[in-house]
Amino acid sequence: MPELPEVETIRVGLQKYLIGRKIIDIKIRVAKIFVGKKEDVIGAKIVNLRRIGKGLIIELDNNFVLAVHLKMTGQLIYRDAKSENIKLSPKTGGTTLPSKYSHIIFKLKNQKSNLKNDEGDAYLYYNDLRRFGWIRVVRKDELMKMPFFKEMGPEPFVGLKPSSGLKPSSGLRSSASASNFLTLNLFKNIVEGSNVSIKPLLMDQKRIGGIGNIYANDALFEAKIDPRRKGKTLSDEEINNLYDAIFAVIKKSLEYGGSSDENFVNALGQEGNYQNHTLVYGREGEPCKVCRNPIEKIKLGGRGTYFCPSCQR
Repeated sequence: MPELPEVETIRVGLQKYLIGRKIIDIKIRVAKIFVGKKEDVIGAKIVNLRRIGKGLIIELDNNFVLAVHLKMTGQLIYRDAKSENIKLSPKTGGTTLPSKYSHIIFKLKNQKSNLKNDEGDAYLYYNDLRRFGWIRVVRKDELMKMPFFKEMGPEPFVGLKPSSGLKPSSGLRSSASASNFLTLNLFKNIVEGSNVSIKPLLMDQKRIGGIGNIYANDALFEAKIDPRRKGKTLSDEEINNLYDAIFAVIKKSLEYGGSSDENFVNALGQEGNYQNHTLVYGREGEPCKVCRNPIEKIKLGGRGTYFCPSCQR
């Protein structure tokens, strides 16, 4: 499932292409994915893109937004005359779009274009191999009443440039509300009183938004914490280290364009590269980067969990 870095990568990529474009048509190939009346958004102009946890919000210039949850295999891919020859990842379902996985197709018009033909048109494709994701037409004043967004926990996102030299925990942000930022104090409160194993706790979206299996595994390795330990057993120093580790692995993934371990592609249908730089995730049997003992894999909370028994205590 795309996690915070992947959805943020999509948001940043789409923002520079979508803002200012008008939705002139929507083709719905799989009805269950698109919830709401397409008439409420056809004719509206896209004015902004936001992200809350693993959810994406496309803001329009009328009273509506498009709320998107990619779930396990969802993709959002942009195409226009300038980008149509960019090579697509095989994960998109083919060499051209639409593919057999393209279930919702938005036709867009550049409001700045004076062209009278289709040369100024562009398309946004919603692909989904397993068809678990959704796009919902929501009134702006109803968005935060949706359980998916209303119940989302504070999130560990920092909008930093790789060359900034600032620590990941410095608090600079770009796309999510500062009121929903995972501060160190909030993180301590979540962890200290929990009798849940720390890895499933990190992945509980109602407690902390945006962290999934990849970054929970790698952050725990970075902090040298056994994923099976209960939250309440962690010392203050371990909590501080884990907090910093979460931001560090998210920052690293953003620099590599997210992880395409499964179906993730960016806004132009290309793969990220973090899967080639994971610390322990997906590395069962490989030597630990620190002690050279083999990485082990267990099931924890129903999810594959990777860790180094020697380094993580």
